[in-house]
Amino acid sequence: MSLALKSGSGMGRAAQVARFLLAYRHLLTADPTVPTDPRAMPDPEAFVRDIQALGPAFVKIGQALSVRPDLLPAPYVRALERLQDATDPVPFEAVRTVVEAELDARLSAVFPEFDPEPLASASLAQVHAATLRDGRQVVVKVQRPGIAEAIAEDLGALRRLAGAADRWTDEGRRLRLSDWIEEMAETLAEELDYRLEADNLRTFGERLRDQPSLIVPAPLPDLSTGRVLTMERIHGTRISQAIGLRRLEEPLDRLAADLVCAYLDQIFVHGLVHADPHPGNVMFAQGRLALIDLGMVARLGPRARLALFQLFSAAIDGDGDEVAQQAMRMGECLDDFDEAAWRRRCARLIGRFATRADGEGLGGGTLLIELTRVGVACGLRPAAEIALLGRTLFALEGVIGLLDPALPYRRVVRDHVQHVLASQVEHACSLREMRRRLTELSELSRDLPRQARSVLDLLAANQLQVRIGGLEESRLLENLQKIANRITTGLIAAALVIGAALALRVDAGPRLWGYPALALTMFIAASLLAAAVLVSALGSDRASDRARRRTR
Repeated sequence: MSLALKSGSGMGRAAQVARFLLAYRHLLTADPTVPTDPRAMPDPEAFVRDIQALGPAFVKIGQALSVRPDLLPAPYVRALERLQDATDPVPFEAVRTVVEAELDARLSAVFPEFDPEPLASASLAQVHAATLRDGRQVVVKVQRPGIAEAIAEDLGALRRLAGAADRWTDEGRRLRLSDWIEEMAETLAEELDYRLEADNLRTFGERLRDQPSLIVPAPLPDLSTGRVLTMERIHGTRISQAIGLRRLEEPLDRLAADLVCAYLDQIFVHGLVHADPHPGNVMFAQGRLALIDLGMVARLGPRARLALFQLFSAAIDGDGDEVAQQAMRMGECLDDFDEAAWRRRCARLIGRFATRADGEGLGGGTLLIELTRVGVACGLRPAAEIALLGRTLFALEGVIGLLDPALPYRRVVRDHVQHVLASQVEHACSLREMRRRLTELSELSRDLPRQARSVLDLLAANQLQVRIGGLEESRLLENLQKIANRITTGLIAAALVIGAALALRVDAGPRLWGYPALALTMFIAASLLAAAVLVSALGSDRASDRARRRTR
């Protein structure tokens, strides 16, 4: 099934989105862990095509969904992993208008040579080759005109839909769609601000100084704004052009190993990760590898880095129980979480990973993606960092396979993880770190007696309070309100029945079908109220039963 959505079909934007959601409503609300008949579900490839037809905001959402197996069944996640961001270029005159408006100068005054044909064209921007007045060759990344406004409009519609789903559906409350849409909005806002990408280029350039085999293009801050990014041009061969790469007859095994180590440092040491290392974003240039697109960068805090390092180290050592425990600490155990099944399946998966040799189809990226899927099936909502690391390593393994298929990938990873561990131990034992820890300990010892006395004083005065934050207060109040409404309606119905019974004893007044009209009216009103309460209660109970069956 394909909706064949086209932006020029005359269909309004709201109607396009509504038609898409209506066509895929069963897919978007299905439990991804419950097996379904493929014949009863939409075609995954058609689903991807329709997402692409809806425009850049939905393309980015599709890419984000590719690392969320808790939201979609596995066939659709796999199809979204192949989602391409390429699109038709915008006319050159539109590009000229954006560049001149952003740089506040005529295009020819800044770039004597500016190639009207783009080097690449994606959903958010396109890249052109140019030459500066001093002869330096650069590339200019130009944001597509009107794309920020279009994305804001789409996100506004999605916020309203997600908010309604969170309020009125069990699926929305389970998946927290509003929170996910807000995270997506923040990610897109960062991708649309090229000043942040320029900062990323500078940061990566500084951190790669100790690795001469890897480079990134240097940005030109004076010729960069929020919508235009100018950086040096690096000439080379894209890794995706594997045939041309082999013709270079260069020793690529060392570069492949250095690339693996650099990404492990990004994840476990620096916390700034190039999250999209597909073959089109890596070039071979004069004996070095160049990362040429840093628009999609993830940031990991110290705790997340430490947790990921512990999980990954345990996986390399084949310790399935520790991997299971660490994933539970990082993630969220849902009401239907089956810990025994999770530990059993996790141990089996880690055992397969630890015993297979390199090149046998279960690398680190695949392992983490499978961990996420197994966690969802067992009622564990894994941390987003695990899915992010899985997707990044999976894409990186594709690049490594083109550079050096024979690279002992697992041995390189194990050796570098041990090197990172040794560095962390050395840092923890350094004089500077010991001084910081002693300072914290002295502050704790100074404050502890006062805090302990405060607690004892509250306890002695019978004023110590314990607050439990595990209940959903809004939902509890909503249910109490429903109960109160039903009780009130029942009391009114009972009062009408009693009043009608008393009115039957009065012979005066008009009569209907031989009965006093007032008494008959009160009986009918009481019957309608009782029927309304019964229908509401039965409907609510059936909805709760369906929700419980879906979460099993």
